[in-house]
Amino acid sequence: MIINPPPADLAARTVRHPEKAHRPDSPVLRKPAWIRAKAPTSPQVAETRQLMRDLKLNTVCEEAACPNLGECWQQKHATVMILGAVCTRACAFCNVATGKPSGVDADEPEHVAEAVGRLGLNHVVITSVDRDDLADGGAGQFVKTIAAIRRASPATTVEILTPDFIRKPGAIEAVVAARPDVYNHNLETVPRLYPTIRPGARYFASLQLLAKVKEVDPSMFTKSGLMVGLGEEKIEIMQVMDDLRAADVDFLTIGQYLQPTRKHAEVKSFVTPDEFKAYETLAYAKGFSMVSASPLTRSSHHAGDDFARLKANRAAKLATARA
Repeated sequence: MIINPPPADLAARTVRHPEKAHRPDSPVLRKPAWIRAKAPTSPQVAETRQLMRDLKLNTVCEEAACPNLGECWQQKHATVMILGAVCTRACAFCNVATGKPSGVDADEPEHVAEAVGRLGLNHVVITSVDRDDLADGGAGQFVKTIAAIRRASPATTVEILTPDFIRKPGAIEAVVAARPDVYNHNLETVPRLYPTIRPGARYFASLQLLAKVKEVDPSMFTKSGLMVGLGEEKIEIMQVMDDLRAADVDFLTIGQYLQPTRKHAEVKSFVTPDEFKAYETLAYAKGFSMVSASPLTRSSHHAGDDFARLKANRAAKLATARA
């Protein structure tokens, strides 16, 4: 059923993470000197926030407590989170509220398109909460949102970051048919850590989603992201890279996990900038067309500039292959 929910699911935010409330507090490590985020205090940040409020839109920037909010919003780059602000999953790393979501906002696609136009975006990233309660997992709302953006801002390139659509037959195919410019789905961590970090997800289901996108449309750019600092081993990251390349994924992002609260999974280590550079070098050697790896790398950080480089890198690789 399609209804217009109250703004930003306010009632559901009273207890943001009920499933974590009983957990003992985890220690919070002091951040090293190389992790410094820009404070979100500029007038542009306030204007972007007000626009989202006026259009009753949610952003993953706010809901996931992204450290890059100040930098991105100063440039009026916001990542819209569709399908409400309450997730049906309970990932141990995520700050998005969990619980029972309200209905789907029928006006949301047009509001997203309006925001894209008013922000003047050349490239936009659209993500969502997990909606296991919906028959299609929310795929239809992605399709409508992409179509609305195409109508309102045909020159804007569209990148989507979707849930895994587990047990939602036809969902992946429907979204691919809507022709986003980039299809992103994050693996987040190594398989060994899924039971504790992504208990509602399955590593190989996520991997198969990325492979399915390429099967349906081999020309579509695909992208995935990992967090580090959760206790993974380097050899495990290398294996995930190999798995992603086997699925023909084009673009890999790697960033430092930062603990939202004491109830979330703890940071086991802070990966150094030199280690991130080594991961970047390794990923390029394994065949990724584009790699972004740094402590503050996030899926949508600098997404527009990265997409331009991704297209150029693929074109260069194709030219080399033909030579």
